[in-house]
Amino acid sequence: MRYSSYFIPTKKEIPADAEIISHQLMVRAGMIRKLTSGIYTYLPVGLRSIRKVENIVREEMNRAGAIEVLMPAVQPAELWQESGRWEYYGRELLRFKDRHDRDACMGPTHEEVITDLVRKEIHSYKQMPINLYQIQTKFRDEIRPRFGIMRGREFIMKDAYSFDVDEAGVNRSYEAMYEAYDRIFQRCGLKFRAVEADSGTIGGSYSHEFMVLAESGEDRIVNCTTCDYAANLERAEVKEEDDVSSADANAFEVLARLETPDQRTIDEVVEFLKITPEQLVKTLVYMVDEEPVAVLLRGDHELNETKLKNALDAQTVEMASERSVKEATGAPLGFAGPVGLEIKVVADNALKTLKNFVVGGNEKDLHLKNVNLERDFTVALFGDLRTIAPGDACPRCGGHIAFGRGIEVGHVFKLGVKYSEAMKAVFLNEQGKERPMIMGCYGIGIGRTVAAAIEQNHDKDGIVFPIPVAPFEVTLLPLQMHNEAVVEAASKIYGDLVNMGIDALLDDRDERAGVKFKDADLLGIPVRITVGSRGLKNGEVEVKLRTEPESFIVPLSTAVIAISDTVKGLYDSLK
Repeated sequence: MRYSSYFIPTKKEIPADAEIISHQLMVRAGMIRKLTSGIYTYLPVGLRSIRKVENIVREEMNRAGAIEVLMPAVQPAELWQESGRWEYYGRELLRFKDRHDRDACMGPTHEEVITDLVRKEIHSYKQMPINLYQIQTKFRDEIRPRFGIMRGREFIMKDAYSFDVDEAGVNRSYEAMYEAYDRIFQRCGLKFRAVEADSGTIGGSYSHEFMVLAESGEDRIVNCTTCDYAANLERAEVKEEDDVSSADANAFEVLARLETPDQRTIDEVVEFLKITPEQLVKTLVYMVDEEPVAVLLRGDHELNETKLKNALDAQTVEMASERSVKEATGAPLGFAGPVGLEIKVVADNALKTLKNFVVGGNEKDLHLKNVNLERDFTVALFGDLRTIAPGDACPRCGGHIAFGRGIEVGHVFKLGVKYSEAMKAVFLNEQGKERPMIMGCYGIGIGRTVAAAIEQNHDKDGIVFPIPVAPFEVTLLPLQMHNEAVVEAASKIYGDLVNMGIDALLDDRDERAGVKFKDADLLGIPVRITVGSRGLKNGEVEVKLRTEPESFIVPLSTAVIAISDTVKGLYDSLK
């Protein structure tokens, strides 16, 4: 490709609305342009990187035995009503009516559509297993789209769906996709980790997120430094402490009322009563499927709403309003407690080991001291309800837990029969009996993968693309466009590289050398070849890797072979 006849509108200025580096650099490098909130046009160099990720994904999906299809973006409401997600999915689902007043939506994902397709076409165990995938544009009406294409409303996604006859089958399908994802992100040149994750609105019993490791990542992840346990923060389990409290009633001190005027927060109460946060139990009131529930945690712990939702098998969980708290407890915010409550009470496992603790007194300016489980109140359900914190042990081996950040680029789910039972996607087994298909679901954010690669690979001068996802593998910079020998030498190298199948960009613009160098660095092209009049006098050209500070010289006569070997070496380093 010749730069002068291509479309690469680079910018020097950092866009005012770009918060993270990938957004800034994708705009500056002429990869994307914003149309409206959360919706972007992919310009030629951006689309080249997108297509390269797509090709890697397609090759590995096909290698794993998946079969490509393409499903409609517009989906009828009836399918979502069948699955039960029409209301449950929330406002991210862009709903509309067509001219016949029929409800429809723009697909954020395609579980319903693929299940409808398969239930009409597959009826026997002999037709399974099958895994169908697509690479297609999705739409989710994010309340606050941000970070460029990292969290846009419209995005390109690879989604695959497997159908099996039993649990053993879906386990094999899941493992095949897990291994394919490992290969995909390795081939993309990314540093990543697969972590246990919550299934969210997709549903299912088990899932992993594939996280590109980057300090700018939105997601916090934890991993054990001793074993291979890793999870995102909302999923990470907390190792239950040994119960050392015992049920000895003789150890219970007398319940006491404490006046705590205007002491509402944990910090205020702890300071006022001269106790530690571990001696205080906070009572949070949540509306769980529109019913009030009191949630108890130790004062130094934070509630994990995802865990609460899963523990109660709830569809909606949200903090109760001040009015709802007053109605449920009789007390203003900051003074709720479990003693005498008539609503359901659930508690984090850490409370099992506590005795003689402090709680709110369900009256203004009142707390209770020496409160104990069973004697003073009962708990309907104990569970792992809190967010893991520094100092907690690994839930698997008891080892040290480390914290980091990551960008989710892929997610694999074991869906089970969530959709097949709801939508009656059944098959006849070997005994001729109807059984629901066992499903799996597997997604990759294509554009997000490109953005994540930039978050992980950049410097002060611009992008530093891993070669598999770079828009071009090599860029050639003839420095003196008025010098016929320079132009001829650069054009010859360019033509030979293209004939060898190397993806090259010839910067044939009549621009100053500094401009060409800056744009080459900004675009992040892995290999830069500089052809100048001074070097040609010595029969040499300069080669520089984007990842290295220093360049090296190669003879003009063997430049094409040297460049080809360099490109091959960059790919080999990723294996």
